[in-house]
Amino acid sequence: MNRTDRLMALFRRRWACPVLAELHRGEGAKFVTLVNRLDSNPGAMRQTLDEMLDLGWIRRNPGYGHPLRPEYLLTRSGERLAPACAILDSAITTLGVREIALRKWSMPVLYVIGEGPTRFSEIPRALAGVTDRAVSLALKDLSQAAMIGRTLIEGPPPGSLYGATHVGGRLLSILENV
Repeated sequence: MNRTDRLMALFRRRWACPVLAELHRGEGAKFVTLVNRLDSNPGAMRQTLDEMLDLGWIRRNPGYGHPLRPEYLLTRSGERLAPACAILDSAITTLGVREIALRKWSMPVLYVIGEGPTRFSEIPRALAGVTDRAVSLALKDLSQAAMIGRTLIEGPPPGSLYGATHVGGRLLSILENV
């Protein structure tokens, strides 16, 4: 799985990155603990955990049942991904962009833009399955959060180039390790 695909899988569910960060910090956790610490909806958390089990990033603890044993643990591939998620989770909280950063397409779009000045049409080509509307909304959100900047280019054809700002650049350096 290449980095772009991994980012798309990681941000497909809002809680995947925070869950990996929490499991990394606590060396495992119970379902209820994750819901409470992340202030998540139980249904959304269940869907996230089920998908992460399918992706092989977490596993159920075979010794679960004792009140002090965690229900979910990281797998080897989860252990490789979780430290970057913990750093990213901390950074988006510190920068005050958590709400936008955890949206489905925000970080994958930022990653594509981070490779250099990018035209709108290049983004859907780099991210399989994203719609133009989703890209448009992600660009609007990232721009409002000052993670990207937009430069208008004239003449034929006129258009826009998108690039990462200082805030976006700080997150890009972390995304490189995902």
